[in-house]
Amino acid sequence: MAARVQERYHAEVRPALVKEFEYRNQMQAPHLKKIVVNIGLGEAIQNAKALDAASADLTAITGQKPVVTRAKKSIANFKVRAGNPIGMMVTLRGERMYEFFDRLVNIALPRIRDFQGAPSNAFDGRGNYSLGVREQLIFPEIDYDRIDRIRGLQVTMVTSARTDEEGKRLLQLMGVPFSRET
Repeated sequence: MAARVQERYHAEVRPALVKEFEYRNQMQAPHLKKIVVNIGLGEAIQNAKALDAASADLTAITGQKPVVTRAKKSIANFKVRAGNPIGMMVTLRGERMYEFFDRLVNIALPRIRDFQGAPSNAFDGRGNYSLGVREQLIFPEIDYDRIDRIRGLQVTMVTSARTDEEGKRLLQLMGVPFSRET
């Protein structure tokens, strides 16, 4: 499955980018470097089992064991101390990255209710794109009966593009359905 996306990039996407942006060398064309999937777990302070449930969900979605992220600073208003676990993340590269990208674009995003396309204004100025997903249920790997709570997650696609325009065009050609309005 992942090979399909990679082959499409080499056969169709890269030549189109080289032609469109007039690169002198095809190696200048932007590509996907990594995908970072992140879940914020504010409830982990009160509920220790939230970490286990979120870890199981992320492992099922990405096929890779997540890393626990910890608070860097203490914030009294949120009852957070430095070192408390407050989230989980997975960094995908290579084969797993392309496989996850394929499942996200072709299976998960179309399952979102009233989906009008991914927002096209979520670029960071350097060609990287972040997409917020409200519920983990859009992924077919998640068993609806076994989840304890609906959690959102953030998917960040890191590209080698220098500008947002190049990054958006790369993701468009690879199949990310952006919304019509700018």
